[in-house]
Amino acid sequence: MQPERGNFTPPSHAAASPAQAPEPEPAGGSTSRFSPRNWRVATRLNAILLIPVIVGLIMGGFQVKGSIDTWSEAQEAEKIALVVRAASDYGQALLDERDLTAQPLLSGDREADIVEQSRATTDEARAAFEAAVKEMPAKPGLERRLKLFKGEEPKLPELRKAAYSQALDPVKTEEGYTQVQHSLMEFSNELGLGTGNITSYGRTVYAIELAKAAESLQRSIGMHLLVRPSKKPGTYNDQVKAFGSYNYMEQIALAEFNSGGTQADVDRLKQVMAGKAAEGSKQLKAAREQAEAAGQPFVSPPSIDGSVFDGMAQQIGQGQDPEDLAKKGITPETWMAAATAKFQGYATVEDELVTKAVNEAAKISSDAKRDAIVNGLAVVIALLAAFLVAGLMARQMSRSMRQLRTAAFSIAEQRLPSLVDQLSRTDPGRVDTRVQPIPITTQDEIGEVARAFDQVHREAVRLAAEQAMLRGNVNAIFTNLSRRNQSLIEGQLTLITDLENNEADPDQLESLFKLDHLATRMRRNGENLLVLSGEEPGRRWDQPVPLVDVLRAASSEVESYERVELSGVPEAEIHGRAVTDLVHLLAELLENATTFSSPQTKVRVTATRLPDGRVMVEIHDKGIGLTAEDFADINHKLANPPTVDAAVSQRMGLFVVGRLADRHGIRVQLRPSGEQAGTTSLVMLPDAITHGGGGESGPGQDDFTVSSIIPEQRDAFEPAPQHGQMRTAAELGFDDSRYEVPADPGQLDPVNRSLMREERRAALEAQTGSPFPDGSQEQQGYGQEQYAQEPYAGQAPYNGAQGQEQYDGSQNYAQDSYGQEQYGQDSAQQGQAPYAGSYEQQYGTGDGYPQQQNGTEPQAQEGYAEAAYAAPENPQDPYAADRYAAPTDQSHQDDWPVQSGFQNTFEPVRQAEAESVPSVPAPQQERVGFDSPGSARTSATS
Repeated sequence: MQPERGNFTPPSHAAASPAQAPEPEPAGGSTSRFSPRNWRVATRLNAILLIPVIVGLIMGGFQVKGSIDTWSEAQEAEKIALVVRAASDYGQALLDERDLTAQPLLSGDREADIVEQSRATTDEARAAFEAAVKEMPAKPGLERRLKLFKGEEPKLPELRKAAYSQALDPVKTEEGYTQVQHSLMEFSNELGLGTGNITSYGRTVYAIELAKAAESLQRSIGMHLLVRPSKKPGTYNDQVKAFGSYNYMEQIALAEFNSGGTQADVDRLKQVMAGKAAEGSKQLKAAREQAEAAGQPFVSPPSIDGSVFDGMAQQIGQGQDPEDLAKKGITPETWMAAATAKFQGYATVEDELVTKAVNEAAKISSDAKRDAIVNGLAVVIALLAAFLVAGLMARQMSRSMRQLRTAAFSIAEQRLPSLVDQLSRTDPGRVDTRVQPIPITTQDEIGEVARAFDQVHREAVRLAAEQAMLRGNVNAIFTNLSRRNQSLIEGQLTLITDLENNEADPDQLESLFKLDHLATRMRRNGENLLVLSGEEPGRRWDQPVPLVDVLRAASSEVESYERVELSGVPEAEIHGRAVTDLVHLLAELLENATTFSSPQTKVRVTATRLPDGRVMVEIHDKGIGLTAEDFADINHKLANPPTVDAAVSQRMGLFVVGRLADRHGIRVQLRPSGEQAGTTSLVMLPDAITHGGGGESGPGQDDFTVSSIIPEQRDAFEPAPQHGQMRTAAELGFDDSRYEVPADPGQLDPVNRSLMREERRAALEAQTGSPFPDGSQEQQGYGQEQYAQEPYAGQAPYNGAQGQEQYDGSQNYAQDSYGQEQYGQDSAQQGQAPYAGSYEQQYGTGDGYPQQQNGTEPQAQEGYAEAAYAAPENPQDPYAADRYAAPTDQSHQDDWPVQSGFQNTFEPVRQAEAESVPSVPAPQQERVGFDSPGSARTSATS
């Protein structure tokens, strides 16, 4: 177990390796926290004064005891007030249960919702009362009243069973509930007993509760007379007499309230009742307007001095028939509304009085508590004076040590890792590696430890900077090796193309085509090293390219290109700056799909235009698929490309796809194929790269493009598409929710990243001579921008035309699949034009679209024109001293399929510097697929 590090223990960033053994415990000494040697500074200083403090506390305790006794008595008065409040709430719940359930029970509906709700409310109030009684002080008066209530409460279940039944006397239900509720009202007489300050509240509260209970009885009996009056004349007369007597009792209770309460209490009751009367008038007016709007008759109930309740009570007390009362506007609904409004008025005043009593009791308790505390503090302050000096010293020392501990943890867990991360992404010269000292300026031992830790911090930063420089050097090595290999491969492609142009033997030509295709794949693998080092390939378009051409180019870069089938590709164009990386990304996914699926199966590629303008490319294979854990892990790495390490080489394709997707805001996800085994790769192209931009418009109607072939063949072999509602990304299985996170302000989006690269490129172009005077590439991660557009080996900056023909539809990809800028020396320095051909221009890619030859390819001689690799004449070339330097001015080959049916049907845009050899007619396309069986492997990103 790791030793504790105080109150702040920062979380570990990564689990310890199993191979790492735990650090040994310090030898010797006790590790118990109770050992004196492990005590904190404050604990040690306080231990010195422990004995005198104990003696002082014993002597001062006797004085404090008297104050605490007074406080205890005040607390008992507060608890009594709380019991009175709980009893009042319980009694009101009983009255509401009796009155609100009268109409449904009298009508025979014993399962009505209002019955269950009212009884549930009563049960909750009962539970609250029981909880308050548990805290009730042991006073004789309270215990006597509680005993009386316990004798009446067991009658409640029987009352509920027989409530308002025809077998029971009509008034028994009302009076039965009243007996239980009356025993609860009597608790009010104990309110403020013994304090003298709030004794008057008990009488006032009891009077208002009595008035409320009498009004509640009128509400219940009146409802009984309106819904189901007794058919026996004697019983009916008893009901009417009881109704009138409780009205008289209400008036007596109000007189008691007026005499026992203060003038403010009386005024408050009048104010509340006036407000309830006004609310009743508004409700009657609204009901009248609603009835008139519906064309129904409406009769307003009678009122006395503005009180609807008094008017209806007078009519009901006269013993009139319910039908006659209904003609006067006195119905069960209007009676219940008026009676409930008055009942709530009494309840409001009662609650305010009880709350006032509780607050005053609490104030008395608080005052007593304050007196006890003041007396106690008088004793404690004298004892604390002894701790003052020790406490100040301990506080100062503890503060310095806590500050040191916090700063150390902050450096170890936040500042140093953040600085290391910046060094891994930026040039160390652009990162402020100065160490901010720990803000401890004392000259004691703690200050010396702080200065020592600052020195450790500086050394750690220095080592981190050296590690960052080392990583940058490794990235530069990757870049240089990849550039040289690519130059050699370009030379190889040039030579192979020359051989293809001069070869008439079909068998030899087919072998050359295979060799050409293999070299193209080698070039893509070399570009993976550039991606690992954070660079970009120099090949780049400056015009939009149709999506179908991008898909064809990607399929032509995989080994089993003849197994790739394209279908349903919408008419969309890809921004020229993203074409190269998108072809590379799709080629990696297609390579994965063809490699980890049976050779007898096809890999289907489709594209869909989404309603929001984005385009989603789907790559379906029929392999055995992946587990859910593998899908989750791969999708996480695609969304968050990991740092380059040894593990990346095991799944380089996964890393490359993630890096390329992040570069252009593309989102890539893998998911299982729906109805069959296999894996589906979803590539979501953002609207920013699918709407061209930054170039001339596409070809006209008379110009030939590969994309124009797709609709013709689709019409010939596929039924016409059904134009319906466009499908969303969610319907196609793409999860957009994983990307709905706040943007990190520390990271640049693709647009700002491109702007920063342009600024860096402009700065390099403004420099004189080579941008890398030492002959080496700028280290990756330290302010270096992407390699694609930077001058290389003394080459002039990219001007948009070097090594590339414009994509205007008339060239028909005469140059190559990307139209990229060259890596080597400027072609003008070598005295020859860049090669602009591609092997697919003479031979189909296996997908049914053989390439066209336009007869404009110049004969490339770079790298193979001489017998040996002679040193270039340009002394400024950083590779001049290297006899194996990367050949310059080599056009990158790629695989843009073009139909042979359009061979030599248009003139090239510009004249070639050398006439090319006439091309050999392309052989007839053979059936796509393998006849030999193969085993499907688990699909995973290579």
